Amino acid sequence: MDVRTLTTLAFLTLSLGAAGSASAQTSSAPPKVPRTSWGDPSIEGTYTNKDEFGTPFERPAELEGKQRREFGPEQMRELMVDRSKRGQDIAARIGGSAENDTGAGPPHWYEYLQAVNSRPWFVSEPADGKVPAITDAGRERQQAQVRAMSKSEAPDTYTDLGLYQRCITIGLPGSMMPMIYGNAYRITQSPGYVAIQYEMVHEARIIPLNDSPRVASNLDFYMGDARGRFEGDTLVVETRNFRPESAYRSASDSLVITERFTPTDENTLSWEVRFEDPSTWAAPWAIEMPLKRETDAAPFEYACHEGNLGLHNILSAARATDAERDGK
Repeated sequence: MDVRTLTTLAFLTLSLGAAGSASAQTSSAPPKVPRTSWGDPSIEGTYTNKDEFGTPFERPAELEGKQRREFGPEQMRELMVDRSKRGQDIAARIGGSAENDTGAGPPHWYEYLQAVNSRPWFVSEPADGKVPAITDAGRERQQAQVRAMSKSEAPDTYTDLGLYQRCITIGLPGSMMPMIYGNAYRITQSPGYVAIQYEMVHEARIIPLNDSPRVASNLDFYMGDARGRFEGDTLVVETRNFRPESAYRSASDSLVITERFTPTDENTLSWEVRFEDPSTWAAPWAIEMPLKRETDAAPFEYACHEGNLGLHNILSAARATDAERDGK
């Protein structure tokens, strides 16, 4: 089957399921979110957002003037024809083929190839789907980071390389953004805490709930200092105190990220992430996407450090370049 046929079949399956759900909801009240034994809404489970790979971050130029709410199943089916083709092309370039073997594995290894996006783009606030203008101070930080990262082409030491290259972190929200693989997330609850484990870099966040005191403002962390609370059935997590090198989009030490995990049906969480930092952006802004419960999507081991020959090879190649340049 070609890409257009596969996409159409996938959307027909989703549409029939949605129609069945809508019919059930008209005949009875929507099911209540289950509770833990201590009374909190239960959102435990293994989730994935692999279906959102290929979704543009901001509203693309070809959708200028459109609103996110205008895109129902039919409109998304039309968008997915081109997006599926681009995904196949990316997989072929990364994974290679018998004629162009890159060593990254065949294209069918990549879990996003059957992705069926549910959103036309991720930015949900402001309504124009665009990240607000960056401040002068924010632009200076971004440029400084670009200059620092340029050293990764011929690094003097491992600290010239990025945190992801060093198997340390992708940061927040990077660790839960859809990628070509590693899109599994496990949410676990206990009295007074919620833990989120990410497949990528095998990171984990332990989120104290309610009135748990925060750490001192002079202590910072790669994934920030998070505190959560339940507002009805929604888990609200506010995170601050990010290390400068992991702050999202070179934000300042004033960055506050607020996540909202809202059950929309028994197998879906709406994940909204709101960014506030007057030192970086002219206004607050947010992204939103669904997390789908998938029992067989348990996070695989992410043995990054154990197999990180890329870091060794980058550094050894840089030393060889230095020697060649110096005529040694």
